[in-house]
Amino acid sequence: MNAPAKPHTHGPHYWFDEGSPVPLHARVLAALYGGMTGLRRGLYERKLLRRSHPGVPVIVVGNLIAGGAGKTPLTVALVERLRSEGWTPGVASRGYGRDGDDPLWVEADTPVAKSGDEPLLVARQTGARVRVDRNRAAAARALVGEGCDVVVCDDGLQHYRLARDVEIEVIDGRRRYGNGLLLPAGPLREPTWRGAQCDFRVVNSGGNAAPETGFGEWPMRLVCDRALPLAGGRPRALESFAGHRVHAVAGIGDPERFFAMLRALDIAVVPHAFPDHHRYRASDFEFGSRLPVLMTEKDAVKCAEFVDPSHYSVPVRAELTEAFWISLLDRLDGRSQTAGAVT
Repeated sequence: MNAPAKPHTHGPHYWFDEGSPVPLHARVLAALYGGMTGLRRGLYERKLLRRSHPGVPVIVVGNLIAGGAGKTPLTVALVERLRSEGWTPGVASRGYGRDGDDPLWVEADTPVAKSGDEPLLVARQTGARVRVDRNRAAAARALVGEGCDVVVCDDGLQHYRLARDVEIEVIDGRRRYGNGLLLPAGPLREPTWRGAQCDFRVVNSGGNAAPETGFGEWPMRLVCDRALPLAGGRPRALESFAGHRVHAVAGIGDPERFFAMLRALDIAVVPHAFPDHHRYRASDFEFGSRLPVLMTEKDAVKCAEFVDPSHYSVPVRAELTEAFWISLLDRLDGRSQTAGAVT
């Protein structure tokens, strides 16, 4: 089996390489960034900037580091569990990387260039109402107007304009907070203490194994067991690729997480890492060898125009302990009666 590739972090090497020196200019810019974000956060805390609440419970899913940590699988799991408990959830998202800024309802057949990859993936997997808007507070109000009685905000931890009832921080169990510094000296959007303010801290293992968790953290496993042919046809058991070489494609915040999940199943991975939210072209798949191509669902929604029978999407599902769901639902029930207040 091929040796594991070096993790592709889509950031400077010193973000996640312990002991690597951080350039002075990056530290200076990080101090300026921290001052500006801290000022903005303080204005909202002192109510000098107004937050908007849609009148129904709001669950915000987010992370502190730049790049992916597993927010979208958790968002899908939240929608499905809430629906099974009798709620009518809707999803608000910025729609990062899409063309234009006009608010948009995302349906299963919405062009990915208009919706963004993550909102389209959520809409296809859940069938829930999904609204993309740079103003997440406006998106939440639109969802309530469509009959949603709980709003799940995908990647909205730093969008303070939207008042929230429950905050969930998603932590990459492998990378954690990197060097612990703010952008651009490190990967952090906010200081690490911000995570302690969240109602729940969920640690993503990045694979079928349970992650190591600390005090006050909840484990989340991303389980993958199928490969779906993008050209149509019957699903294939992912374990059927064990012992064989495949091209693995990932344009997510941490591509190595996907590659490691496949290697854990004894699949010989030829890794191809692309930037997060990469827009694929047919030439991106000219690898020089005819091997099966396995890619994340987030990548697959952008490749419909040039797939062939050798291309597969690997869906993942987030699994959390029943204790987590009980705690979340209790918190949600306790706040549903007071969610109409505007702060």
